[in-house]
Amino acid sequence: MDTTQLLKGVLDLAVLAVLRDEDGYGYDILRRLRAAGLEEVGDASVYGTLRRLFQAGALNTYVVPSESGPHRKYYALNAAGRAQLAQSGKVWHGFAQTMDRLIREEAKAA
Repeated sequence: MDTTQLLKGVLDLAVLAVLRDEDGYGYDILRRLRAAGLEEVGDASVYGTLRRLFQAGALNTYVVPSESGPHRKYYALNAAGRAQLAQSGKVWHGFAQTMDRLIREEAKAA
């Protein structure tokens, strides 16, 4: 199965989840997603997702000066982002349970 297609549907949720406990800048968020097992996630996809979530009001941003290079734009969950994470998490869990049940039923029938 091509996981890149699955990623397109859940990247918003994944980005919100990695920002739940700690703010991050673009490359840091990308690194955390890959470390969590989403190795195939693309740079452009993550940066586009961050822009979209910010424009939708789910994230706040702030700039932190860097001693080695350009300033970094950090992203942080706000109340709307936390609500979106909670709601999307519920939807994901329900969907995953349904898929798991379907797959197990197919295995029994085979």
